[in-house]
Amino acid sequence: MARNLKWSDTCGCLVAIGGAEDKEAELEVLSRVISLAPAGDSAVTVIATASGYPDEVLPTYEAVFKRLGASDVHCLGVRDRAAAGDRESIGCVQQSGVIFFTGGDQLRITNVLGGSDLLEAIRDRLDAGAVVAGTSAGAVALSSTMIYNGGAADALHKGAVKMSSGLGFLDGVIIDSHFLERGRFTRLMEVGATNPEHLGVGLGEDAAVIVHPNRMLEAVGSGHVILIDSREMASSNVAELAMGEAVAIENMIMHALISGHGFDIDERQYLSPEALQSRVGG
Repeated sequence: MARNLKWSDTCGCLVAIGGAEDKEAELEVLSRVISLAPAGDSAVTVIATASGYPDEVLPTYEAVFKRLGASDVHCLGVRDRAAAGDRESIGCVQQSGVIFFTGGDQLRITNVLGGSDLLEAIRDRLDAGAVVAGTSAGAVALSSTMIYNGGAADALHKGAVKMSSGLGFLDGVIIDSHFLERGRFTRLMEVGATNPEHLGVGLGEDAAVIVHPNRMLEAVGSGHVILIDSREMASSNVAELAMGEAVAIENMIMHALISGHGFDIDERQYLSPEALQSRVGG
């Protein structure tokens, strides 16, 4: 059974990245990932299960994390369920302060890792203070419920967005990546109409959210983080529609966060940088 991120004195942070993060210049997002690792525990495990080209992706992240000061970088392809039980791979995760999922196809991540010993080891490391991060598909898969398909241009129709179970690190949030660049507003609006209790988090490229263990979101990077909050939705026709018909929504709330700004997931409260820091410290 999935164990979701909960507040404790030892639990680590999640970092969800919208994709196309800077890997050459300032490295703002990835350097923040490394900075959140437990003291003296800067080894990184990069898992490229989502990628169709792991041999191309893994060397790039290995070089970036070494540049950022990682004491070691373990590169795992993990292409099938047998590999998700490999003891050497599990050992790499157990020795890492950062576990990082690359982009690609989020269904490949859940299909290969779901119920595996490797995923259980990652959950144990998160509970013990390690950082679990993902970019693009790797970010989308972090939550308990994830989007896996749905057109961007005209997704505000009943059933247009497909969802499935994710890796189960975070409840009550549905994440979308490349959000602004690919025009995915209607994807999260359709999700909000059918699941108003969930907070939609749309991550722009080179933008990320840190999910602190007390469920405070902190925006990082040069891009925007868009939040779509449907909890106070007044009405929608979605329940009465046939599949494929256009959805109407009354009173859906949107916020745009930039680096340093935050949001309280449970209280649905926008946080200024000062208010955020008073809740997460640092």
